[in-house]
Amino acid sequence: MLSQFIDRTRDLGFIGMGFSIPGKPLYFERFSSWLSDHKNADMSWLERNIELREDPTKLLPGCRTIISLAFPYSSQKPVTPDGYSVSRYSQPGEKDYHYRLKGLCSELADMVNEIHIGSRTRICVDSAPILEKSFACSSGIGFMGKNNMLIMPGYGSYFYLAEILITEPLEFPQVEPMENRCGSCTLCVDSCPTGALEKPFYLDASRCLSYLTIEQTEAVNREDGRKMGDCFFGCDRCQEVCPFNSDEASRQVILPSTDEFLGMGNHYFKERFGNTAFARAGIEKIKTNILAIKG
Repeated sequence: MLSQFIDRTRDLGFIGMGFSIPGKPLYFERFSSWLSDHKNADMSWLERNIELREDPTKLLPGCRTIISLAFPYSSQKPVTPDGYSVSRYSQPGEKDYHYRLKGLCSELADMVNEIHIGSRTRICVDSAPILEKSFACSSGIGFMGKNNMLIMPGYGSYFYLAEILITEPLEFPQVEPMENRCGSCTLCVDSCPTGALEKPFYLDASRCLSYLTIEQTEAVNREDGRKMGDCFFGCDRCQEVCPFNSDEASRQVILPSTDEFLGMGNHYFKERFGNTAFARAGIEKIKTNILAIKG
């Protein structure tokens, strides 16, 4: 079953897969300490369901196996005709990754259930209270970088994560968690435009441009707007400088111009971008981001 499952994940486009046993995740204490330091800005949902984050068997009673999966997104930077950009993960020409990955993972979950009659599964894609990078590390997919991104040697960090929790105790080879391979490099910390990466592995979310341009309700202030460069949705700076990522700086014009965004009504925005990652911020937030850049 294991070899068939691995082959199927590759057929579906996943670039990494690993297995781990549910339990207290790696870096749980680090996460708890970070919350205690109130570095999560106003993302209060991160403070909820701590008992589920500490013990994933409470997400799926009887869980015996966690499958971690990595799915790639393009290293090309999505840009507007007038030279402004958005974070790579947003993939504005594609349906939101939550929907795409849940569909792909459903196929894999069905495969498990067909082989192991009576087993139960739960699919997690980013929104469930699980420390997904911790379990991906435990499964051997990659290591935690100093920028808090999961990094796959030989590939980099431009990928999404998903998990399938299974009640069946699958047999899989045990692996040691991958150790950090950043060495003495601090390019990500040094390049953070707002100083949100206060030190290796430690992010002040309230200063992170990804938080400020997507999650924060209020408009980005003028000072932070000057630090955004040409990117009005998210920020890739700490990934772009990472030696594990390709230094390819290709850009793909797939967005309307910033003037078109500024003149865009909510109805048209929902028609064109309502099923994409842009929907989380909404058109009014995107407009204020563009205005913050343009000053």
